Amino acid sequence: MTAIIDYDAGNIRSVEKALQFLGEEVCVTRDRERIFEADRVILPGVGAFGDAMEKIRGYGLEEVIREVTDRGTPFLGICLGLQLLFEHSDESDGVKGLGILEGEILRIPDMEGVKVPQIGWNSLKYPNKGRLFAGVPEDSYVYFVHSYYLKAKDKGIVTATTEYSTEIHASVEKGNVFACQFHPEKSSDAGLALLRNFIRI
Repeated sequence: MTAIIDYDAGNIRSVEKALQFLGEEVCVTRDRERIFEADRVILPGVGAFGDAMEKIRGYGLEEVIREVTDRGTPFLGICLGLQLLFEHSDESDGVKGLGILEGEILRIPDMEGVKVPQIGWNSLKYPNKGRLFAGVPEDSYVYFVHSYYLKAKDKGIVTATTEYSTEIHASVEKGNVFACQFHPEKSSDAGLALLRNFIRI
């Protein structure tokens, strides 16, 4: 069973539907015991970094997330869920993230002809082998919606990159913790393959 953490963020239902399509049992919850009982956990999200951290802390979910990741439970952050795993974001000065992974969340640089936020499909390169991308060919296209991007401190955890005004660390993997800036639940066959790989871990 996969638990999707409910902290009032956007895109929770689309992640739930994609997993159900794959035949996975899904629980959308903020109940700590149900999260601890799950075989794997997903932190989705669309929205602002500061607001999201306020809700996570308000619901008492910060320590739950830390304990889940410490236990070795497979954990996947999606979009804003990726950003929240890091220490801070340019989007919300002074707001501390979860700090489970090390890196910076920066605003996509302005560039002539490049629109921010990035909304649309971009192809991926694989600088390091990632378990989520097994059977997903390099240069596959996935769907992004974001104004801020990850620059991971340790490039060894980066399993996918894309180019949009700058090099964006589009996916990371460290032990049992996985995260992607794009939306696998909206990324057609490539995204479904990625989610299928996650629920098989």
